[in-house]
Amino acid sequence: MKTIEIIASKSDAHRALICAALALYTSGTECDIDMDIASEDVEATRRCLVALLTSGKSAVGAGLYCGESGSTFRFLLPVVGALGMRAAFYPKGRLSRRPMEPLASELRSKGMSISEEGSVPFLASGQLRPGDFKLPGNVSSQFISGLLFALPILPEDSRIMIEGQLESAGYVGMTLATLKAFGIGGIEIPESGTGSVINVKGGQTYKAPSEYKVEGDWSNAAFWIAAGLLGKEPVAIKGLSEDSVQADSAIADVLIKAGADITLPGDDPEGRLIARPSAGRLKAFTYDASGTPDMVPALALIASLADGVTEINGAGRLRMKESDRLKSISSTLGQLGADVEEYSDRLVIKGKKELAGGMIYSFDDHRIAMMGAAASLACSGQVSLIGSGAVSKSYPGFFELFEEAGLAGNLELV
Repeated sequence: MKTIEIIASKSDAHRALICAALALYTSGTECDIDMDIASEDVEATRRCLVALLTSGKSAVGAGLYCGESGSTFRFLLPVVGALGMRAAFYPKGRLSRRPMEPLASELRSKGMSISEEGSVPFLASGQLRPGDFKLPGNVSSQFISGLLFALPILPEDSRIMIEGQLESAGYVGMTLATLKAFGIGGIEIPESGTGSVINVKGGQTYKAPSEYKVEGDWSNAAFWIAAGLLGKEPVAIKGLSEDSVQADSAIADVLIKAGADITLPGDDPEGRLIARPSAGRLKAFTYDASGTPDMVPALALIASLADGVTEINGAGRLRMKESDRLKSISSTLGQLGADVEEYSDRLVIKGKKELAGGMIYSFDDHRIAMMGAAASLACSGQVSLIGSGAVSKSYPGFFELFEEAGLAGNLELV
């Protein structure tokens, strides 16, 4: 059995770092954040927070180099306004082309001066005012989370009015859980549906706990789970919480229902999730990915080896990730011999008994690189992967761990 200590959750770490910085700024309380290796995205948030708090309300402002981290960019934009500071954001790669305007427009209407979408640098200044903020629920939950960090420290109450269906509600729930840990309350997430309103109490102060333990990352654990199910040896993953607030923790139940041989952490004496080889047991499934888009690469890979036709729906937002992820998933798996049909917002996958192998490219997308690595365990021929360095965005050291665990025998990094 191969045993992996999972990396700290990128989503949880972003939120904890922002709340800890706001606690230090608003109340002078300090927090020891307990997590292991930080990814490039998490390091971008840490770096930007240091720059922002160091600059204060100077006329020059802060240079915020957010790399390709959408969480850093979208979370911190409203925070800059709530603190009445000036900042120049420097996004890299596709990040400058990912949607920002729905949020930026609302911030402009409440006192901020903000560059046009796509600008590099992306300039922000002015004091954010409380009030009603209208946002679409189907573009990015990061817009809503960004406001949830900022609005509690404004002098009066605010409302976030969500137009249409709120997608990725689980990520908003994670934000609320972290806010609560740092002394922010008076906020309730709406029930699933259309036309929801989140009331946010103003005049609050962040207060840090003495220590905050960052959860293990379910999003990245998905690829180790795939490796265990598709390979020849079980993979045990340490550090995952079965009671996690991470929406992607749902992947275990989804796969168990599809026939996967998985032991959950609560059922293992050592608290591990164990994924065992499940060739011949996996059955096709239908999945709505609107709330958990990051699960799609691993689910699509597993579906390509499941008996029957799998449909993964509600995945249109994947086209706005580090790559056009619907296209990169279908292209990569297709290159390896899978039968994948790509549509505007979904994938239809006809399962096969094995994949062939071949040369694939990561599309500079960390999740495509990890998907390709896990896929090599189900291929009859070698998999050659170009662009493995993309994993540094969320999981530095992934390929070293993959090799140390003895899983890289059929994988060549080009």
